[in-house]
Amino acid sequence: MKGTINRCTAACLTILFVTLTAIAAHADELAQANNPLAHMKSVALQNYYMGDVTESDKALNQFWFRYAQPVDRWLIRASLPVNTFPTPPDGNTDTGLGDFNVFAAYLLDIDKPGVTFGIGPQVTLPTNTQEGLGTDKWSAGFANVLFNAESKLFQYGYLLTWQTSFAGPGDEPYVNAGALQPFAFLQLGSGWYLRAVPIWMYNFQNDSYNIPLGVGIGKVIISGNKVFNMYLEPQFSVAHDGPGQAEWQVLCGFNIQFKE
Repeated sequence: MKGTINRCTAACLTILFVTLTAIAAHADELAQANNPLAHMKSVALQNYYMGDVTESDKALNQFWFRYAQPVDRWLIRASLPVNTFPTPPDGNTDTGLGDFNVFAAYLLDIDKPGVTFGIGPQVTLPTNTQEGLGTDKWSAGFANVLFNAESKLFQYGYLLTWQTSFAGPGDEPYVNAGALQPFAFLQLGSGWYLRAVPIWMYNFQNDSYNIPLGVGIGKVIISGNKVFNMYLEPQFSVAHDGPGQAEWQVLCGFNIQFKE
């Protein structure tokens, strides 16, 4: 009888240990689901619907296809937009490809578990299929990313980018622009989380800018070696200046990470 109790106790402790280990691993995967520097292949589909645009009576839309690929200590991310913008000369709304962007962030060893930091070059190619859907300029600059996942409850960080044009038609405006994307994620349990991921943009060429803020909700689902992430986030501009600035916008997206 005593031997049976001991075996049952050992079995229960084993089950408890395995369960707690699985929960811990699961929590880590949830925390990393929004990490732009996660060492995993990933595909992201994002859509920004922008309403009440300054100096325009047209609504804008920008759909992004992004692919990220780790290579040793580098994380390479490529992005291609499909823009729906008013275009010259008549200002009618047209849809087509925008400018293709790629950055390569080198992951530095900062000896701090749960924190990833990367920095590296970025380049933008004028792949726009129609005037007004892109800059018509070749641009280059840098990208810097920080993601802190020391807490399984709350994660935060930023993506900082800057680029300037170095080639392209002389009659097109020069590009000299920066963007700061702070992000914060609060885990609610069962894969649900609150998010705030605005993009604050400043154009050094004409001093136009936009500073949106918002809070959204997301859901992470882990299935086998895939991590699915869906989210919706309305954002409202608290400060802006210049033409073509969205006074409000709605971001929705769907990401897939592929675990090795």
